[in-house]
Amino acid sequence: MTRTVNYRQAVGESIAAALADDPKVVFFGEDVAAAGGAFKTTVGLQERFGEMRVRDTPIAEQAIVGCAIGAALCGLRPIAELMFADFAGVAFDQLANQLAKHRYMTGGQGTLPVTIRLTNGAGGGYGAQHSQPAENWFLNIPGLKIAVPATVEDLFGLMQSAIADDNPVLVFEHKNLFNLKGELPATREYIPLGVAATLTTGEDVTIVATQQMRHRAVDAAATLAANGIGATVIDPRCLVPFDDAAVVSSLETTSRLLVVQEGPPDGGWGGSLITRIATQHFELLDAPPVLLASPATPIPYAENLEAAWLPDTAGIIHAAQTLMKY
Repeated sequence: MTRTVNYRQAVGESIAAALADDPKVVFFGEDVAAAGGAFKTTVGLQERFGEMRVRDTPIAEQAIVGCAIGAALCGLRPIAELMFADFAGVAFDQLANQLAKHRYMTGGQGTLPVTIRLTNGAGGGYGAQHSQPAENWFLNIPGLKIAVPATVEDLFGLMQSAIADDNPVLVFEHKNLFNLKGELPATREYIPLGVAATLTTGEDVTIVATQQMRHRAVDAAATLAANGIGATVIDPRCLVPFDDAAVVSSLETTSRLLVVQEGPPDGGWGGSLITRIATQHFELLDAPPVLLASPATPIPYAENLEAAWLPDTAGIIHAAQTLMKY
C-alpha cells in the first residue's frame, strides 16, 4: 500500500522513519524542532520523538556541523540540517577538514555516520545568497558522499541509505521541488547511494541531469521523441559516488552525450562527468559532449532573469537537436 505525499512531506517522513527505527539517530538544526523547519519539512518531529532527539540549535552552522561530528564520534547517528545550502560556507572548515577527513586520518578507527541536510537550488526567487547549487562546492573533497534526490521516492530512499552509512553524506534537497508529489511505500525502502535511475530510453542521445533539471530533461525527451529523436534520460541521483557505468552503457547505443547542469559550467559535476567520459571512453563518442549550464553569474533575484539563468526545456531540446546535426 502506498501513500501520496509531496517532496516537502517526504523529508519529514524520511527522518521520522530513521528516528523510529534506531534510538541512536538524533536530529538537530536551526528552527527544525519547535517551528517545524524553515520550509515546514519537519513539523511534528519533536512532539513525536521528544526534545532530546529532535533539537533546535543556535544560528551557528559551524557549531551545528561540529556538534554532529562529536555526536557521531560518541556513538550516535546524527542528522544535521543547514537551513540553506549556501550557509555551508560558514561551516566549510568543519565540513571539508574535519567531517570529510577524520575517518581517513584515524585509519578507520573513528567512523562518522553523519547526514547533513542542505536545501539548495534556484527558481524560487530567493536571490543570489540563498539559491546556489552548492553541491558542486564539495566535489573536490574526498571523504564526502553527495546525494541529490529529485523525487519523493528518491528522497526517502536515499535518505535512509545516507543515515545508515558509516561515512558522512551530504543530502541536497531542492527547494523548487517541495510541492512535487510521489508515492511512498508502506515499508522502509532504501535506494543505494551511487546507483543512477534511467527514466527514458532512446537510441540517439544520452541526457544526464539532476533534480530540477531531471524533470525538464524528461519533458524535453518527450518533445524530442515526437520529432524523431530518441533520448535516454539518466538521473545519477548521487554525485559521489557517481554511476558512470549507467552513462557508459547508454553511450554504447547513443554515442552522443548532453549534460544539463543547474549552475555555472566551471567546477561542476557536469564538466567532471564529461572529462571522465572523454578521457576514458572516447571511442564511444560520435560527437563532442555538450554541457548545458547556467551563466557564470550570481543568481538573479528578478523572476524573469532567474528563469533565464536556469537551463529550460526549450534549451535542452535545442542542444539535443544541435548535437544530432554534428
